[in-house]
Amino acid sequence: MTSTSPAAPVPAAHWAAPLATGPLAARVEIPGSKSLTNRLLVLAALADGSGVLRGALRSRDADLMIGALRALGVTVAEGDDPSTLNVTPGPLRGDVDVDCGLAGTVMRFLPPVAALADGPVRFDGDPHARVRPMLPVLAALRALGVDITGPGDAFPTHLPFTVGGHGALRGGAVDVDASASSQFVSGLLLAAARFEDGLTLRHIGTTLPSLPHIEMTVAALREAGVVVDDSRDGIWVVQPGPIAARDVRVEPDLSNAAPFLAAALVAGGSVSVPGWPATTTQPGALVPELLERLGGRATLADGVLTVTGDGTVRGVDLDLHAAGELAPTFAALAALADSPSRLRGIAHLRGHETDRLAALATEITRLGGQAEETRDGLVITPRPLHGGVWHSYADHRMATSGALIGLRVPGVQVEDVETTSKTLPGFTGMWASIL
Repeated sequence: MTSTSPAAPVPAAHWAAPLATGPLAARVEIPGSKSLTNRLLVLAALADGSGVLRGALRSRDADLMIGALRALGVTVAEGDDPSTLNVTPGPLRGDVDVDCGLAGTVMRFLPPVAALADGPVRFDGDPHARVRPMLPVLAALRALGVDITGPGDAFPTHLPFTVGGHGALRGGAVDVDASASSQFVSGLLLAAARFEDGLTLRHIGTTLPSLPHIEMTVAALREAGVVVDDSRDGIWVVQPGPIAARDVRVEPDLSNAAPFLAAALVAGGSVSVPGWPATTTQPGALVPELLERLGGRATLADGVLTVTGDGTVRGVDLDLHAAGELAPTFAALAALADSPSRLRGIAHLRGHETDRLAALATEITRLGGQAEETRDGLVITPRPLHGGVWHSYADHRMATSGALIGLRVPGVQVEDVETTSKTLPGFTGMWASIL
C-alpha cells in the first residue's frame, strides 16, 4: 500500500474549525440536491415548454449550470425566491463560451447538449478542472459524428475543448468506458431523447462507480416522459421524443447532510435533518445505514431523520462503490474511530475535484493520523490527532471533512473553507449552528 501527495494546495485564508464542548441537540435545514438540480435544469432546458424548479440548490455548481444554459440560449429566471427557477427553452445557439468552473456536471452534462447548438461551443474551467478526465464523453460524441477539437492537434482528453454543434445530432449506438465517472453515462443520457434516432449506450469498462447517480438520471428522464430501457446491465436505450416541461420540487441534498449527521457520532448527542425522503435515488440515502455501522442510531419519523451518538466511532470495513461522494465524511470518522477502518470501491475518487484518496491520506497524516492508499480506497488506523492546517484542495467535501475532525481535535484550521460554496453556500454558519 502506498500513499502519494496531490499537487500542493493554493494558499488561502484559514477557518478555525469550532470544537464541540458538549453533546449536540441540533436541527439542520439542508438545501436542495446539487445532483438533482443540475439534472433537472438540463432536462428543463431541452423540454417542450416552460417549466419550474422549486427548492433548487443555489450554489456555485448550480449557478455555473444556469450561466452555461443562458449562454446557450435558454432563459432561466428566478421566481419569488432564488431557489425557484423558471426555465424557458430556446433555440440552442453556438459561438459561445461555457465556464465549467470546477463543476463535473457542467463539463460532462453539457457537451452532448452543445452538439445540438447551431455553432461551436467552447468549454473551459478552473485550473483544477483541467486535470479531470473528459475523454469518454468526448470520444462518444466523436463516434456519433460530432466535431471535437482542442487547443492542439491531439484529440482533447481534458478541458479546454470545443464542441462543433450543427443544430441536430442523429444519435445511434455508442460504447463508453465510464469506469472513471458515472457522469459520462448521465451526460449522454440526458440529451439523448433530442437525438434524431435516440441513443443506445453501452458501458465497456471494468467497473461502474456511483450507479445510483445513473439511476437518478434514468428516473428523472422517465418522470419527464422519456422512454428508457435499462433492463440489461450496462446498457441503456433512450427513445427519441419530447421531454415534458414540468413543475418539480428538488429534494434536499442527502450527501451534504452527511457531515452534519456524522457530527452526532463525533460529539455525541443528536442531529436532525427535516425533509428526508422516504424513497430516493440519491446515493446519500445510504447515510443512515452507514452511520449505524459506525455506532450511531438513526430514526426517521414524519420526514425527519435523526442520528444520535455517544461520542464514540467504531472502526468499519465499508464498500462505498455506490456512494463514493460520501468517502471524505467517512474517512474523517475513521480517523476518529476506536479501531482501524478500510474504505473500498472508491478508486474513481482519484479523478474528482482533486485526487481525493491522496488528499485524504495526506491531510489525515498531516494531523498525526495514519492513512494509506490502496488500489481502490484507504486504510485508516486511528492515532492521536493534533491541530494544524487541513488543506481543502478546492474540494468542497475535503473542507467539510476537515470541519468534522475539528469538532474533536483542537486547533484544526481549514484552508479555503469557502470552497464549500460549490454545493453548500453558508456552510460555516450552518456548521456553527449545530453547536
